[in-house]
Amino acid sequence: MATVANPTRDDFAALLNESLGGENEAFEGRVVVGTVTAIENDLAVIDVGLKSEGRVPLREFAAPGQKAELKVGDQVEVYVDRVENSHGEAMLSRDRARREAAWDKLEGEFAEEKRVEGVIFGRVKGGFTVDLGGAVAFLPGSQVDIRPVRDVQPLMDIAQPFQILKMDRRRGNIVVSRRAILEETRAEQRSGLIQSLAEGQVIEGVVKNITDYGAFVDLGGIDGLLHVTDISYKRVNHPSEVLEIGATVKVQIIRINRETQRISLGMKQLESDPWDGAQAKYPVDGVFQGRVTNITEYGAFVELEPGIEGLVHVSEMSWTKKNVHPGKIVSTSQEVEVKILEVDGEKRRISLGLKQAQTNPWNDFAEKHPVGSQVEGEVKNSTEFGLFVGLDGDVDGMVHMSDIAWGVSGEEALALHRKGETVQAVVLDVDVEKERISLGMKQLERGGVVAGGATGGEGGARKGEVKTVTVLEVMDGGLTVQVDEDGPTGFIKRSDLGRDRDEQRPERFQVGQKFDAMVTGTDRSKKPTFSIKAMQISEEKQAVAQYGSSDSGASLGDILGAALERANKK
Repeated sequence: MATVANPTRDDFAALLNESLGGENEAFEGRVVVGTVTAIENDLAVIDVGLKSEGRVPLREFAAPGQKAELKVGDQVEVYVDRVENSHGEAMLSRDRARREAAWDKLEGEFAEEKRVEGVIFGRVKGGFTVDLGGAVAFLPGSQVDIRPVRDVQPLMDIAQPFQILKMDRRRGNIVVSRRAILEETRAEQRSGLIQSLAEGQVIEGVVKNITDYGAFVDLGGIDGLLHVTDISYKRVNHPSEVLEIGATVKVQIIRINRETQRISLGMKQLESDPWDGAQAKYPVDGVFQGRVTNITEYGAFVELEPGIEGLVHVSEMSWTKKNVHPGKIVSTSQEVEVKILEVDGEKRRISLGLKQAQTNPWNDFAEKHPVGSQVEGEVKNSTEFGLFVGLDGDVDGMVHMSDIAWGVSGEEALALHRKGETVQAVVLDVDVEKERISLGMKQLERGGVVAGGATGGEGGARKGEVKTVTVLEVMDGGLTVQVDEDGPTGFIKRSDLGRDRDEQRPERFQVGQKFDAMVTGTDRSKKPTFSIKAMQISEEKQAVAQYGSSDSGASLGDILGAALERANKK
């Protein structure tokens, strides 16, 4: 620099800066050691060997939540931000110095996955701030503890270990976790504890949590699962019925998985197994009292004693109620009498029958109402093939459409009756095994099986006989007729009223009219069937056989005339 003849104050400052400039610039951005020369109010005056001193707030020398203990003459590390500011003073920072030193240390510890010590000193959105010896880190709320913590105040302002999860020096971001330290510690404790446990060991624990499927029991640092099926031999619908949180229970270790550190516990294993000797205690066909514990769509479970349940399948619940939900037959907690159908000790299953412990209504009906007896009941349902009638003992009998009425078609007979109507019928057949009762209604009419029968007995009619009958009813399909006054009734079809079509008109007959007809057989209800046509053909054959042949030259009129004349003489 050139020599100035009369230097001014500015020229002198320029000369000083020139002489010290290189050294001063080397100080900026570095951490240096300075000496406290004075303490003024809340500021510490520090000399770091520059042309001017710097002032640093005392709070930067104090740990979070504490006061600064600083006196004149102390040596401290500070960060030189600028050699000189607008006031001619050096800009120093204790926080920045601590932060730079802390970052250097933390980067090494983060690389080696070491734990670091820090102090929680503030609360921010989503978590807390932690002082790591000068560097400020973020502690997310989810990383404070293993379980959610309602009050964090007891954890603040105390030194404790943390694990660094993430670091970015360029952005100045550090994320730490306290939970990771606790989980690691707990894992070490669990590993040590699980090694001391053995399957079959009986131990006491405290119920920590109850769920729908069981309860978690604290065994002194490690949790075991007590499944709902292992609480008791008797049915437990929910663990809360037997256990409560905080209760001390005695359990047996059933299984230990040392890899996953899972422990299965049991309580019922400490009790005697009620299934021992169950087959001898509950023999097949034995009848016992039980209590309904659960109802499903496929049946009901009945408890015979605590720990032993049997299933009554829906098909074994009632003799008469078919295809109904079990809940409409029994109710939960109801005391019922059941019969043992099958016992499987290995599978721990018992099949029960509810209806088998009751009287079979079909047997009862067959004893009280033999075939041929008369019954009365209400029409429960009408189908395309007959009527179902409710009978004694809550059983149903069926009247086939052909057994409803004489002289009408099945469809017409069905239309004569309606649901809810009370009718009378005759028992035709009872099949106990198939649970079927066949009834007949038309058999109660005059001349039916009960009234005298068409079986060839007294007042009966044999096939091929010619009987004098009286017209009871004229219908489009034929005539209802009766033999004698109290004889059996029968039917003559329209086509059997004569050989010629003109003779096959039912309207040419009147009620009360009498004529001869031949018995041709019986219908399904064993009532006789008659035919005028068959009688005419039979008489013609007899006449031809006695008085001539068809090729003798005599006419049919001559033959029949001769036959009638001979019959009259006799």
